[in-house]
This record gives sequence, structure tokens and C-alpha cells, in this order.
Amino acid sequence: MQAIIRWSEMTPEAQQQALERPVQAVSGTLKTQVASIIDAIAEQGDQAFLELTARFDGVTLTRPELPMARVQALAEQTPDAVKRAIDIAYTNIRTFHTAQQPQNIQVTTMPGVICEQRFAPLQSVGLYIPGGSASLPSTVLMLGVPAQLANCPTRVLISPPNAEGELTPAICYAALRCGILAVYLGGGAQAIAALALGTETIPAVDKIFGPGNAYVTEAKQQVSQRVGGPAIDLPAGPSELLVIADDTADPAFVAADLLSQAEHGPDSQVICVSPSQALLEGVQQALAIQLAALPRQTIATQAMAASSLILTDSMQTAVNISEAYAPEHLSVQVSEPEPWLAQLTRAGSIFVGHYTPESGGDYATGTNHVLPTYGFARNYSSLGLLDFYRRYTLQTVTPAGLQDLGQAIIDLAAEESLDAHLRAVSLRLESERFQQDLALNSAANGQKEPS
Repeated sequence: MQAIIRWSEMTPEAQQQALERPVQAVSGTLKTQVASIIDAIAEQGDQAFLELTARFDGVTLTRPELPMARVQALAEQTPDAVKRAIDIAYTNIRTFHTAQQPQNIQVTTMPGVICEQRFAPLQSVGLYIPGGSASLPSTVLMLGVPAQLANCPTRVLISPPNAEGELTPAICYAALRCGILAVYLGGGAQAIAALALGTETIPAVDKIFGPGNAYVTEAKQQVSQRVGGPAIDLPAGPSELLVIADDTADPAFVAADLLSQAEHGPDSQVICVSPSQALLEGVQQALAIQLAALPRQTIATQAMAASSLILTDSMQTAVNISEAYAPEHLSVQVSEPEPWLAQLTRAGSIFVGHYTPESGGDYATGTNHVLPTYGFARNYSSLGLLDFYRRYTLQTVTPAGLQDLGQAIIDLAAEESLDAHLRAVSLRLESERFQQDLALNSAANGQKEPS
């Protein structure tokens, strides 16, 4: 049974240790292996990709691409109940992300000086969908919907093939809903390398999205550091959940939420923080009962070994612990959450109230389940529509604007001893053309004034 620890009786060092994540060590061997995979893709393209797919995914393919006609045929095999679930999730995710559409702005910072910020979709994005023992249409939706809304011209999906050398019908159905334009078969570091560098079949992309194992994570980091390499979405680590609960919470609900994340993997971490000993004792009992019935019991049990039930002396202390931990997922199961939410800002996604299960955000509430982990919620955001755009600025200066602003630029350039910067302004101000245009503009503006 999970032990309850009393926060106020712990030393600062013990408190820090209780909040430490499981170490996700990346060995030197793994780094070297990933580097060699990336080099192989760079040198041999499709040939290396297919050989590595056969070696690591255990499937021999004749080509990397799953033709869209076959994607369509597989999608049609999706059970009706799954189609309905995907449709509901798609609608909710699309509704929430549509509200995030960026707006261009134009500001006159001083007369004759106009500054703008504009947004443009990324030209090409690669969406990595993990495979293995699970079919993950939810991840297709979380990545595919914002890519579709941003209207990125090139939107490709890659995922490890199943034993038949294809993808599950549900993944194909979700891909079609999201307007994916091409689908490729492959996983691990070779898939990331192919998206980053391109092969004869797979196009190189500007940004790679999607979670994965240690090889995928390491490959994303390595390719993003190459000259001309792609951007990547978020720092990723094992899944995690912190629950803040008071004595109004249902222990069975809390335990179910904790186990929903613990079953992701043995290196997941879940924590419950509460000022109520009765609640924590109830969670202890509920965890034992529910864990015994889980098909992924072994995985969840391993994850629970690095997890904690923490008894605090107050709700404020519970909030402070959450802010220090900065969880990927935060569940607030208390009687009056609103007063605390203003303080709870360092989390990837927050689930408020007794009837908001964390798995709702994983699938169908509408928020995105691609979130910063390992404490990166302190300074990174959840995935959203803006991640599929880049923003850039424009400025336009009229002759009158340059006349008023020019001396400030000259003085700052002189202070920094950047003479070419200075002369780029002074040459304009001293030119005959500038004086003529200034006079013409002044005359034009004068004619527009009412008599």
C-alpha cells in the first residue's frame, strides 16, 4: 500500500527528494546509436529507412509510403462506435483550437512609423504518432487538427507499421478527418531522421511534432541541432499527474485519475497532495482495489513506486507544492477551486472539479494533450494552434517619420560605435531625393486637410 508522507515533518532535502522525477537517463550508447541511425538516413535515404524499419519494427516493407487509397480503405473498417468517438473528439478539439486563431496587428508607434506583426503557417510539418502495443488516434487528432486549421501546405504523418505492414483503421480514419496529405510507415529514430532530412520518398519538414520513446526523444533533439535542421515541438518526458484534493473529493475518483497516468509507463509519476488524512487513506485503499483489476497492472505498479501521497497542513501548502513541481497534468478536486486557480499557473493542463477526469483531456474535451513534462511547465506551454505558425514583423517609415525618428537612431548607433548603421540613416536624411519626397508628402497631406 502506498505510504502517506507528512510534509511538515520532512526536512527541505526530503521534501525535494519526494518531488524528484524518476531519472530518465540517456546513455552514451543510446546517443551514439541514434546518431548512427541519423547518418544512415542521411547517406542512404529510403534504403536505410526500410532496413531499419525491418530491424526495429519487425516488418519488411517494399516502400515507406502507405498510399492514400489504402488509408481510405482502412479507415472504412473503423467500427462505428470508434468513428463516433473520433468525430466527437475532432469537433471539440477543432472548436477549441479555432478560437486560438492568431490576429495580425498594425500599430503606428509614432507619426509616420508603422509596425506590424503577421502570422504565416509553417510550410511543412511532420506528425509522429507512436505505435507499439497501442493504437493512438487521439494523438493524430491532437497534432492533426491544429495543422489542418493552420492550413500548413505540407502535412505528413508517420507511424510504426503493425504486423500487417499497415496502420490501424482508427488511425487512418483520424488522419483523413484531419486532412493529412501523406502517410508513411516507420517508427523510432529512423522516422524522425527521415522527417528531418528527407528521403527519396519522405519529404523533409520544417517542424516535427509528437511524443515517443527515448530513441524518438533523443533523435528529435539531435536533428533540431543540425544546421538547417527542423524545429521540434516540446521537451518531453514520462507522463505525470499531480492531484490536489480536499475532504470533499471522492477517493475512488482520485485513485482512478492517478492510475490513468501510471499505466502509461513504468517511469510515469503520480502524486496526490491533500490536507485531509481521511481522503489520503481512502485513496490508499482505492488504489489497491483498482490496481489489482488493471490489465496493465505491472506497469502501473512500477510507476507507483516513484509516486507519493502527501499530507499537508493546509490547502495553501498543497498549492505551493504543485507550483514547485510544475506538473504536466494537474487535477484540482476541491470544494471551491476558483480561489486557488489564480495561483495555479505552472502546469501543462489543469482539470477542475470532481467530474473532470484527466483522461477527458487526453481524448475529447477539446484541449491538447501534448504537454510539457519533467517540470518544463515552468517555462513551456501546452501545444496549441500557434505552434503551427511562425510570426514575423514588418515596419514602414514615411519621409516625415524618418525625419522625426532618424536622430534617435543616429544617436543610438553612435553610442554603439556602429557607423554603418548610423550612415544608413544619415545618407537618407541628407539626400536630395529625401527632401523632395518629404516636400511632396507634406504637400499631399496638406491637400487632404479640410478647408
